[in-house]
Amino acid sequence: MLDFNTVTEFSYTYCIGICAFLVPANLLTTLQTGILIGLNRPRIQVWASAVVAGFWAAAMLFHVFTWFAIGVVMPPTYILLAMAIACLTINIWAVAHPSSMMQLIKFAISAFRGILEEGRRNKEEGRSH
Repeated sequence: MLDFNTVTEFSYTYCIGICAFLVPANLLTTLQTGILIGLNRPRIQVWASAVVAGFWAAAMLFHVFTWFAIGVVMPPTYILLAMAIACLTINIWAVAHPSSMMQLIKFAISAFRGILEEGRRNKEEGRSH
């Protein structure tokens, strides 16, 4: 049987290592889900990526909750909690409504291209003077 005290002690003892793994794992797998949506990949690939990302986000939530259980309330605790919730929300959104996420990604890409084009024009105008 899984003893909560043992899990809490493990979380406390190996916090740096757990966070050093879970933070990039959360961010990279959530980014991968977004990229798969942006590339209009098959739904099964998006689901697979979202499931893996959701697993890492749930692991981070559990890790943070063990800290709350022992009374550790510091800014990093809330930052990690917010990151895990954001990653979980993005992955649920990707699975539940991929078309709206695709629209947002297309808008962001076109806005970014517009900013780059404007910067390029301003740079060229500066050279011609």
